[in-house]
Amino acid sequence: MRSSREILKNPEMLTLLGFIVICLFFSIATSEFLTFTNISNILRQVSINGILAVGMTFVILTGGIDLSVGSVMAFTGTIMAGLMINNGLPPYIGILLGILLGAAVGYINGMFVAYAKIPAIIVTLAMMEIARGLALLYTGGYPLSGMPSSFTFIGRGYLFGVIPMPVIIMALVFFLAYIILNHLPLGRYIYALGGNEEAVRLSGIKVKRIKALVFMVSGVTASISGLIITSRLASGQPNAGVGFELDAIAAVVLGGTAISGGRGHIFGTFLGALLLGVLSNGLNLVGVSPYVQRVLKGAIIIGAIYYSSTRKKD
Repeated sequence: MRSSREILKNPEMLTLLGFIVICLFFSIATSEFLTFTNISNILRQVSINGILAVGMTFVILTGGIDLSVGSVMAFTGTIMAGLMINNGLPPYIGILLGILLGAAVGYINGMFVAYAKIPAIIVTLAMMEIARGLALLYTGGYPLSGMPSSFTFIGRGYLFGVIPMPVIIMALVFFLAYIILNHLPLGRYIYALGGNEEAVRLSGIKVKRIKALVFMVSGVTASISGLIITSRLASGQPNAGVGFELDAIAAVVLGGTAISGGRGHIFGTFLGALLLGVLSNGLNLVGVSPYVQRVLKGAIIIGAIYYSSTRKKD
């Protein structure tokens, strides 16, 4: 049996306990919380932030940050929509090109961070504006609607009539991330890079290439989230994803990944995303103002980072 002190030092266990407590509270506070419809809705909402948070986990593990994910999500989503609506391409071609675009944008971020040695916060802040501006230019500032039903099924459909398709996609993304981070050499290099970059460089590992790759992963996950939200809304929204980078960062740090890099687990990221989704849903059900929710979200991030820093000192 683990002592209470050991549990309190485990960020994943703390997040899991917080998730259980929040679920118990809202199940008592409102009868709508534990309904099948609401749980399905929570999982569908969590899937977008969860997938974004996977890419953010890769970046933060190396000691970086990616503020462009919300804008990249909108940019790639509008491009997918435009390719299908304006150019008549089949959905699978539009999806593939959109994901490749997300990978390219992420790789550009990584190139500037790794090779030009510009701080990640500056590079991705600039890309946040560039990608959002390109999305607005491409659409003229208006949504692109008229999606084929085969595309909207991705965001609205169910597997076996029960499990939302976005949840299936999220599960696959988390599974792949788990394999990479825990069973492949690249995962070990990512953790090592966040722990001691100079030692990794001296060992002969190509640090710059790894940095570029993790930002590319973040771009890919942002484009997958863009695919889901575009499919769910049945339109390409140039203003989609505003503030989503904050949600992704919150899920990662709440899940126990150290903001300085080198320590964390993809399962913790999933718990963090799930906790935030349940908290947001429950607060909406009990009628808490969205403005208050933003304050709470900011406080949660500060608390999680403070806990992470004190744990590092121990």
